[in-house]
Amino acid sequence: MSQAEKGSKVKVHYTGTLTDETIFDSSRQREPIEFEVGAGQMIAGFDAAVEGMKVGESKKVNIPATEAYGPKNEEAMIKVAKTQLPEGMNPEVGMQLEASQPDGRTQVLVVAEVMETEVVLDANHPLAGKDLIFDIELVEVN
Repeated sequence: MSQAEKGSKVKVHYTGTLTDETIFDSSRQREPIEFEVGAGQMIAGFDAAVEGMKVGESKKVNIPATEAYGPKNEEAMIKVAKTQLPEGMNPEVGMQLEASQPDGRTQVLVVAEVMETEVVLDANHPLAGKDLIFDIELVEVN
């Protein structure tokens, strides 16, 4: 039986939930995710959980925020004038905006606070500061 080791290319199915049992992502309705174990392509806790698993094995792991998307970074809270937002936009807390980075990548920003003339945009990963729970099934090792 094949076992996942550092350097192995693997395919896994997973369901990710928050500690309140809210599902934030799942591969169950699509193809399993493929990555190289230990290559830094996945969050550290997920990568470590898959290492040593055998094909067909399933496990449930709790991954603290420090081994997932890290703590929420206060420096990623950006205050901008409402005049910098797209014309006609009426910002509301929780609204998501997409910003283009100088290298061409896009980043999702979430409106965290709305004031009279300014808004605070949160550039943290949406799962930053959150402990995560993953149900993982190792499907294949190449």
